[in-house]
Amino acid sequence: MTHVVIVGAGPAGLAAAEHALAAGADVTVLDQADAPGGQYHRGASHRFAALLDRCRWWPESTVWALEGKRVHVLRGPVDGTNRRRCTLEPDALVLATGAHDRVLPFPGWQMPGVFTAGAAQALAKGERVAAGRRVLVAGAGPFLLPVAASLVAVGAELLAVLEANPARTVLSGWSWRAAGHVGKMNELVRYAGTLARHRVPYRMGRAVIEARGEDRVREAVTARVRADWSVVPGTERTYEVDALCVGHGFVPQPELAVAAGCILDGGFVRVGDDQRTSVTGVFAAGELTGIGGSGAAAAEGAVAGWAAAGRTPGRALLRRRDHARAFARRLAAAHPIGAAWPDWLREDTVVCRCEETTCGDLKTAAANPVAPGQHALKLGTRAGLGPCQGRMCGPAVAELCGGVERHHRPIAQPIRLGELADPKEFP
Repeated sequence: MTHVVIVGAGPAGLAAAEHALAAGADVTVLDQADAPGGQYHRGASHRFAALLDRCRWWPESTVWALEGKRVHVLRGPVDGTNRRRCTLEPDALVLATGAHDRVLPFPGWQMPGVFTAGAAQALAKGERVAAGRRVLVAGAGPFLLPVAASLVAVGAELLAVLEANPARTVLSGWSWRAAGHVGKMNELVRYAGTLARHRVPYRMGRAVIEARGEDRVREAVTARVRADWSVVPGTERTYEVDALCVGHGFVPQPELAVAAGCILDGGFVRVGDDQRTSVTGVFAAGELTGIGGSGAAAAEGAVAGWAAAGRTPGRALLRRRDHARAFARRLAAAHPIGAAWPDWLREDTVVCRCEETTCGDLKTAAANPVAPGQHALKLGTRAGLGPCQGRMCGPAVAELCGGVERHHRPIAQPIRLGELADPKEFP
């Protein structure tokens, strides 16, 4: 029987598990969280109990390194002191590690009270806690809508939802061409209805360009922006807030894929028609291969699970996957990142929040002919060397300095020296 290990228990990983089981495989599912579902199904883990009863389900399991298909795991809470180290050597490996929020830097974004959109939603959905009393949601992408709905549901006063892209750009994706995606269109209508009932304005072509405050955010400065996100002078407006929730889409988490030797295209894992990567026996699904939402992730996971079990995915699965991908491409075109966003920054704007590296520091280091290249840039400014290891600032640093974001980390997740040195491994 083929043994398939799946890393990640979000929509892609769960779909992979379901279809690998259906194809007759022996399945092990790993996730850092203590419950399945990922960010999308947060709070609904009970829905997957029957599925995971048929697998080896390893919650609170951190994959800290990969060698091809060989999976090095630490089992136990991330902050726990008695984690157990073990190694799995499956016949096939499915990576479904998902993505995290992308936030573009702007003056004041490092202040307390400025949240990523995903963090605000996690608080609302998981803890029933609002990020603040008077909240502004801003950025780009359809994810802003469910975040806004979650905040309204827990009692926040939502001042507005601001989409940086102009109406013409946004409507090009949410157009008659999307009519074949009835579920997504219904979802859009439902969120729009929620905002309308609570009299929350949804404004396109407007962005947050500065956060102000002494001890924490007190004001958010917004402005109208053109299609390239350059600011239209004289259109600034200030909101009084105690929380600002910002998201400019998502970036994948490809560290494990890179550690396995998978080839990337534009930061995403390159896969074939059956979700197979460039490494034999390793498959990838979900946001790792392109940001497409839960529907596309589940469709890719279904194909990956079937193929990882050694079976040929059926035409119906492939059609559903291709249908979801097509919609994702249209939405990507409807909510792009404007090239002129760096114009929002000042010399003293913090870009790397962990190390407090400013825009001026980065520009000076990038222009230094004595120490060229990304390695010298990191060593000279410490950008990307803090606790988040560049996960938050990496794309911005790469764009500002004209380089390519690097994802190669031999140790993909933190591991204590004692855990690494311990000769014992547990089954």
